[in-house]
Amino acid sequence: MTEFTKKLTISSSPHIKSPKTVTGIMGDVIISLIPAGIAGVLIFGIRALLVIAVCVASCIAFEYISRKVMKRSVTLGDLSAVVTGLLLAYNLPVSIPLWMCIVGSFVAIVIVKQLFGGIGQNFANPAITARIVMLVSFASAMTNFTQPTLWRYDAVASATPLSELSALDMTGDIPLQIKTLANGGNLPELKEMLFGVRAGCIGETCAAALLLGAVYLIARGIISVRIPFAYIATVGVFMLAVSHGSLTFTAYELTAGGLLLGAFYMATDYTTSPMSKKGKIVFGIGCGLLTSVIRLYGSLPEGVSYSILLMNIACPLIEKACRPGYFGQQKTEKKKKEETAA
Repeated sequence: MTEFTKKLTISSSPHIKSPKTVTGIMGDVIISLIPAGIAGVLIFGIRALLVIAVCVASCIAFEYISRKVMKRSVTLGDLSAVVTGLLLAYNLPVSIPLWMCIVGSFVAIVIVKQLFGGIGQNFANPAITARIVMLVSFASAMTNFTQPTLWRYDAVASATPLSELSALDMTGDIPLQIKTLANGGNLPELKEMLFGVRAGCIGETCAAALLLGAVYLIARGIISVRIPFAYIATVGVFMLAVSHGSLTFTAYELTAGGLLLGAFYMATDYTTSPMSKKGKIVFGIGCGLLTSVIRLYGSLPEGVSYSILLMNIACPLIEKACRPGYFGQQKTEKKKKEETAA
């Protein structure tokens, strides 16, 4: 009688495990965010570094305290609090009072994340939600954007490119209006938009730095290209259509505001975005449509934060609608008729 030399191991799912860990994933996200952080400090001065430090330190502190108060294990080692702090800081203007950074960190970590159970259980992106709460609560401070001056903080208020673009007459000659704004110094040139020499939030202005970080995330397999591609492509097509084919206007819209930061770093959050391939595309298209509509027809020049939050809320419905059939699933008569008709 032949003896079996291999053991049969019976265990619960998952049966296929990834070598990636939460700490490793968050570490890669932190590395990818470094170029945008360096660019923010170079563009807006040393105070940008102070805002980033306060947000990160506050998020770490609130996570530690809240876990202790709730008698749960401390999870600082997964680095998710650091990522939340960085993303929150990158969504703030450099002139923001530091105590407001602490309030935003409290909302992100305690209210949005820990009260719902911690990492993996929050229904919305913590940094996005905190930014919206701060925007509603501290509207003046959150919209007090300053003119960038290398290596020092300039208190001179300045309008963002999106504010200037929102004032365009969409029925007129859009390229001519943009050229007039650029010649008058009210609108940066496209190369300045690419390298962040414009008013805006600390981490959203330098498109080149954000794209560099995004390439790193994609190369490491941390994020899928489906959500950011669907998001950015939808905004591009929408803007191209409403501007009667103006490539210049579309390029400004794609590089202005927090579109790139939101598309690559916040819309792709594992917990608050769909898991299925089809669901990711639907999620990205939804974010793109909402962002475009808010930018062009809303009372605010920017709509990235609101669009991502709304799609976070809709995520369970998207998952349900786009859920793939399981192996061996029987087709209904209605489905068979639809396939036959097609």
